[in-house]
Amino acid sequence: MRTERITVSLPADLVAEARRAVHRGTAASVSAYISEALAARQERERSLAVLADLYGGPPPPEQLAQARRTLATAV
Repeated sequence: MRTERITVSLPADLVAEARRAVHRGTAASVSAYISEALAARQERERSLAVLADLYGGPPPPEQLAQARRTLATAV
C-alpha cells in the first residue's frame, strides 16, 4: 500500500492515548493507530450510506439503536 506523509494537529489527549496504545503493544505505531481509526470511520460512513439507500433516507433512530445493540453483542 502506498503511504503519504501529512501533517495534522490533534488534541493532546488523543495523541497521548495513541502513544499509550503503541507502548502497550496494541498499535504498531501512532500512524497505524490513526490509520485504523480513519479506516473504521470510513467503514461506518459506508455502512450508513448503504442503510440510507435501503431505507430511502437515513434509517430511523430506533433501527440504528437496534443494529448497534445487535452488533455489540456479536463482538
